[in-house]
Amino acid sequence: MAKAKSAFVCTECGAEYSKWQGQCSSCREWNTLSEIRLASARPGASPAASGRSGYTGIVSREVVDLSAVDLSEVPRFSSTFGEFDRVLGGGLVPGSAVLLGGNPGAGKSTLLLQTACKLAQQKRVLYVTGEESLSQVAMRAHRLQLPVQGLKMLAETSVETVLGVAERERPDILIIDSIQTMHLEDIASAPGGVAQVRESASALTRFAKQSNTVLLLVGHVTKDGTLAGPKVLEHMIDASLLLEGGADSRFRTLRGQKNRFGAVNELGVFAMLEHGLKEVKNPSAIFLSRNEEQAAGSLVMVVWEGTRPILVEVQALVDESALGNPRRVAVGLDQNRLAMLLAVLNRHGGLFTGDQDVFLNVVGGVKVLETSADLAVLLAVVSSLQNRPLPRELVVFGEVGLSGEIRPVPSGQERIVEAAKHGFTRAIVPRGNAPRTSPEGMEVIAVEKLADALEAL
Repeated sequence: MAKAKSAFVCTECGAEYSKWQGQCSSCREWNTLSEIRLASARPGASPAASGRSGYTGIVSREVVDLSAVDLSEVPRFSSTFGEFDRVLGGGLVPGSAVLLGGNPGAGKSTLLLQTACKLAQQKRVLYVTGEESLSQVAMRAHRLQLPVQGLKMLAETSVETVLGVAERERPDILIIDSIQTMHLEDIASAPGGVAQVRESASALTRFAKQSNTVLLLVGHVTKDGTLAGPKVLEHMIDASLLLEGGADSRFRTLRGQKNRFGAVNELGVFAMLEHGLKEVKNPSAIFLSRNEEQAAGSLVMVVWEGTRPILVEVQALVDESALGNPRRVAVGLDQNRLAMLLAVLNRHGGLFTGDQDVFLNVVGGVKVLETSADLAVLLAVVSSLQNRPLPRELVVFGEVGLSGEIRPVPSGQERIVEAAKHGFTRAIVPRGNAPRTSPEGMEVIAVEKLADALEAL
């Protein structure tokens, strides 16, 4: 009997090795190599069982000149959710593979079930559930008061069986909930392992490309918020989305991490209600639900998410530390950048926080990834440090450099206009973002240095 071939794959970067080693040579991580059994391409083997070999979904068999490639717009159709379409780049693309990840209870299955039930009224949809029974899915659909006519359901974990049913049904949309429960018969490992997730996703993606089917995969996440399974899974798919939101919040944010058909910095906002997820058309309104009494350390900033500005509140708490090593805690912001900004505040603002605990929080559970929040963070810290509340009508944005300069940020004019729409009358912005004519009722204060911003307060 021939010995089964195996390989070792890094779960962090997807690098492949012929033998085990303690450290991955590509990403330099330790103890991340896992053994996978390579499927044998024996005569009569199904395309699903042949792993990555024979992948012909998007391969062109003719050499063409780049100038002769058709530039017609990629066909799309709506997912029935405007916020979902925004993150996808305009809608679902036939033949694409989309991975939706999120923490347990975030609403992944709810979002896809709502989408499937609505699309089933006009498209052929096959929903494959590997974690729940058909009765459990039916009870959820009944509780959410969704239209269930026309939605094809299948409770199965075998990829070969799923592909056989999909060949017969020819759906326009194929939903797999979840990829960690799928398995191939010829792969000698448990479902959810590196080999099973890798080869199952490869077989399903190949079918989607060949049949022009929209493939929606549900993926689990690890405790640090990253998608579970081999990193190569993210390279196979066309779009990777992450649904975020704590169990104590009724709001969920959908953020694109990879998208071959649109921007990756788009943000969709949903509210978890009694009848499922409902899209939020104006996210700034929910993130600005502030108390009537203004407290020190609270300030509104304008961040840019994809193609729109969003107003969010940042809160800072500075308190005398009882420890030898003061704490620096940032929720929704980069903690390393907070340490850098505090050093700039000490050097160029003359305010020392080395013996103070500094806590930062972005209200609403939003994660701010851009540098335009720098100036707002520092002014909120100064407000809490001196216990002096800032005006409620003030909005701030701007990037802070290491030499204390305030750098301009993209789309400054649009940010100011959005703040004026929500009733703000004063804005502290970088001089490079100062408009020629301010919006009616808005006083724009342009600053060049951190000292200028502190003086403007």
